[in-house]
Amino acid sequence: MKKVIKIGTRGSKLALQQSTWVRERIAARYPGISLEVVRIRTTGDKIADVPLAKVGGKGLFVKEIEEALLGGEIDLAVHSMKDVPTELPPGLHLGAITEREDPRDVLVSRDGRGLQDLPPGARIGTSSLRRKAQLLGINPRWEIVPLRGNLDTRIRKLETEGLDAVILAAAGVRRMGLEGRITEYLPLEVMLPAVGQGALGIECRQDAEVNELIAFLHHPESAAAVRGERAFLRRLQGGCQVPIGAYGEMYKERLLLRGMVARLDGSHLFRTQAQGEDPEEVGERLAEDLLAQGAEEVLREIYQTPLGG
Repeated sequence: MKKVIKIGTRGSKLALQQSTWVRERIAARYPGISLEVVRIRTTGDKIADVPLAKVGGKGLFVKEIEEALLGGEIDLAVHSMKDVPTELPPGLHLGAITEREDPRDVLVSRDGRGLQDLPPGARIGTSSLRRKAQLLGINPRWEIVPLRGNLDTRIRKLETEGLDAVILAAAGVRRMGLEGRITEYLPLEVMLPAVGQGALGIECRQDAEVNELIAFLHHPESAAAVRGERAFLRRLQGGCQVPIGAYGEMYKERLLLRGMVARLDGSHLFRTQAQGEDPEEVGERLAEDLLAQGAEEVLREIYQTPLGG
């Protein structure tokens, strides 16, 4: 084993917290190994004032980190799974997917009002088209304000931007110890999360020693659910430019997967579920079901080209 194992991560507070969590667990299990966290600035971090959908969201938060992996500058990388594209570069793979945190989205409001109590015209901040479409599907009179920045920055913008509420991922809020700011956990029936939301992915080269080192962090049930969600997203060719949500849960050996595709303005929302034993098959079947319902037309409008078969 190398003298020092280098862990690559984005430099945000949340990313560093997640990488530190991984480092501490590896250190506790293998006390003789030296571990170093390496901060890497990604394209997504550099263009923090532009909505992700306008700059092509796929891989914006992982590209430079993957290049460092391929170049041997780091030995493993810790990602939020919702940021990881469905296709990885040749030579890299997800060596472990950790046990999932709470996958839901949460509402943080300025005056303690829940989602259903927000008035028409309320200004709600979110960085996600998925959230925007589902919010407008509930109340098209809400004003959805594009919101970028680190988690604490977005919460602070409640005051500085005159927002009534912001929508955030529960997992990030909890990992940062900010549960006290949560006004309401949004039910899955109201707000379906992003693919992989709440899970961490540890990406690495096909290196036997490193793979063995992180194997204990892998959570098979979470990984199976995320595999199904990612197969769903892959079939829909989805990224940050498209309002797509999915969430899978394992019941013994079977995956129950819920999926959603919406128009950007929330006027049409296609939603269904599927289940089965093979996560990839369930994800692809769920995608086909939604395409048949009419989601294909919505995606064509967004992509401006027909989906591949």
